[in-house]
Amino acid sequence: MPFLLPSPSLRAMWNTVALRSLGRLSPNAASPPLPRLQTLKNRVLERKSRDLHRGKQPAHILQDQGLERTRDVLPCRLGSNKAKYRRWAKTYPVLDGRILSVYRHVFEENLRNSEAVIKRYSELLETVSKGGGENAILRHTQRNKKLFVRERLKLLLDDESFLELSPLAGLNMPYGDVPAAGCLTGIGKICGVWCVFMANDATVKGGTIYPIGVKKQLRAQEIAMQNRLLSVYLVDSGGAFLPLQSELFPDKSHGGRVFYNEAIMSAMRIPQVAVVCGSCVAGGAYVPTMAEETVIIDKIGTLFLAGPPLVKAATGEYVSPEDLGGAKLHSEVSGCSDHFASSEKEAYECIRNAISTLNYDPLPEEVIEHDSPLYSSEELLGLAPQDYRCTLPVKLILSRLMDGSRFQEFKANYGTTLVTGFGHMEGHLVGIVANNGELSHDASLKGSHFVQLCSQRSIPILFLQNTAPHTAEPTSISQAEAHSNRLKAQASMMAAVACAAVPKITIVIGGCYGSESYVMCGRSFSPNFLFLWPNARVALVDSRHFSTVPQAGDNDCTRDESELKHLKEKLEEESSAFYSSARLWDDGVILPQNTRKVIAQCLEILEQQKYQVISPCQYPVIRM
Repeated sequence: MPFLLPSPSLRAMWNTVALRSLGRLSPNAASPPLPRLQTLKNRVLERKSRDLHRGKQPAHILQDQGLERTRDVLPCRLGSNKAKYRRWAKTYPVLDGRILSVYRHVFEENLRNSEAVIKRYSELLETVSKGGGENAILRHTQRNKKLFVRERLKLLLDDESFLELSPLAGLNMPYGDVPAAGCLTGIGKICGVWCVFMANDATVKGGTIYPIGVKKQLRAQEIAMQNRLLSVYLVDSGGAFLPLQSELFPDKSHGGRVFYNEAIMSAMRIPQVAVVCGSCVAGGAYVPTMAEETVIIDKIGTLFLAGPPLVKAATGEYVSPEDLGGAKLHSEVSGCSDHFASSEKEAYECIRNAISTLNYDPLPEEVIEHDSPLYSSEELLGLAPQDYRCTLPVKLILSRLMDGSRFQEFKANYGTTLVTGFGHMEGHLVGIVANNGELSHDASLKGSHFVQLCSQRSIPILFLQNTAPHTAEPTSISQAEAHSNRLKAQASMMAAVACAAVPKITIVIGGCYGSESYVMCGRSFSPNFLFLWPNARVALVDSRHFSTVPQAGDNDCTRDESELKHLKEKLEEESSAFYSSARLWDDGVILPQNTRKVIAQCLEILEQQKYQVISPCQYPVIRM
């Protein structure tokens, strides 16, 4: 039976009702609907239409009355009963995840490499977890009477695991190590609501902000805007590191962008709250004063553009931090803080209470039932390719990620170097786009088709990226023609990926090379989340293929072997997953065996938007 939509008059009537009930508009409200309300309105229209043609009138009578599908309404899934979808999902074909004996030697080679890189990964995480080091932590906790940043998060967040973002950021930078970029960012639950948190670690460089720290905070804000997540700032900052001011201050994506984003997020109806839990100097002072609600902690929280030393240098007058910008001053005189807290514990309780006042519909408490994969996730260590030559069929990986190892493949026999289809991750329906070889002409057309299907059906897309490191140059006219056709098909898929209006999650399971990485939703194509396996490589070309790259200048000139060797070593170092993550080219390195859990967590975070109540106002909260 065709899916039918109501007449324009009925649509107009339902639009008003839907907006008033879903957006909680007043009867006289005349503001245009926000994009999220438009989506909710579309869903109401579909439900009304479905109820209308279930038995009230025959379909042909409705057609005679002029009912037709309208272009502005996105066709979404017609059912909302998750139990029904779970039942249907059990009819998906089961993937054969057995590792054949012919693959065993490659599996063992990959396993040895995975164990080596995971050991290095664990060492780096151990270093990062200590912040600025044991001595800095002792000064912070004993002399300054403050909690370590990770202890603060325990008081702030609900008692369950959270998703930490880019923990390796800031390691081995040109200006030295800045563990975790001097701030912890991630997504956790507060009062049952998923929130982005940005917490300065004052044990790292005294809370001074480095360029990589600005980049990390901007990425956290981008995630908050893209996924409409409440933001919490725990501010304990000494301001910008002046010797690097040229990399911190003047440009569009430098420090000032943090404050710009705060205003934009407020206008987008994304709540922001802050705790002044230490020194907030210079630029750091703007973060809490631009938040919608702020708590300041007595004796340890201070807020000023210039501290007592600068006052002394400028005027010769001594003033204490408390008199210049302490908790009582900003709570009783300036009004820069909305709440006074006598201790850190009280401050985080106050923030949790503030978040409980958000007008969010409660998230569903029911646990979505799902089947575990039929194959062990530990075997993913042997399926994580050491290099492109050690790549095994990607369906072996899918069989260890999908619920019940079930996968409804799309165009299974066409363009087989790209695997596409539908499956579930801990009960969440997701579309899969996975590299299974070089991205050919047919594979690109297939990918373009599938991505558009997911966009039409409002299904999130998961990209498993392992792109080819180097493509041979054409040596004949026929090869050149085939090469051109492949590029055109890839351009088609690029456009489909860029314009797909659904959440996208990218996991780099092997190589992230060249233009094919863009087609597979690399960083430049703004996926909602992008993670790397520890074995991943990120570069324009693979260092093992570097000698085949055309060089500038005379083609007949003899290459300097020592220079070429140096370039290969440099490329090898700069293409590692840890080098990438240190520079925030991704949202973090994750272990292969934890991939399913991380993806499911991301999908759950993305679903929270459905339960938000959005005000029709389109201006930010302006403080006094």
